[in-house]
Amino acid sequence: MVYLFNNTKESMSDFLDFDPDGDEVVSRELIEHEAPATDRSLARRVALQALYEIDSAGHPIGDVLNHHININANRQRVKGYITRLVKGVTQHFAALDEILQKYAPDWPIQQVSVVDRNILRIALYELAVDTRTPVGVAIDEAIELAKLFGAENTSRFVNGVLGAIADNLDEVRASINPPQENKLPKSSE
Repeated sequence: MVYLFNNTKESMSDFLDFDPDGDEVVSRELIEHEAPATDRSLARRVALQALYEIDSAGHPIGDVLNHHININANRQRVKGYITRLVKGVTQHFAALDEILQKYAPDWPIQQVSVVDRNILRIALYELAVDTRTPVGVAIDEAIELAKLFGAENTSRFVNGVLGAIADNLDEVRASINPPQENKLPKSSE
């Protein structure tokens, strides 16, 4: 296979021979992120990375979870929260995406970047399904993830979508968790 790169023909093997420490590299910038403020912040970062891999590469959930937990989590609480987020989001993909599509109608969910889509899914899962996280915290954490991992305007997009969801949170929660009918046996009176 031949690719056109800088108006010259190069084979794929030319790219595979690239040496990042060689003379071809003019400059390199290493971006260091601040350490997460809490265990849950760390868990959200790791969950985002795992969901990115699951969503973009289609790798099995269990393998991805084990890999990311072994590399990034040394405390049981962090491991548990990563697992809860990843399994919860993946179990609710369809419902979460349907709601996100409703509140971001100009952006088909499959055309939203993988990073942005999964930041929104994590926050929506915390807001509507696993409701232990306060609304403001879930939105703030999503905005922080967007600033760290998203494109330039991702944080504004995430804030807008989640703000609209927060304004209609009771309706959103009801659509994901419909009330169960009372299934008590009828009295014979």
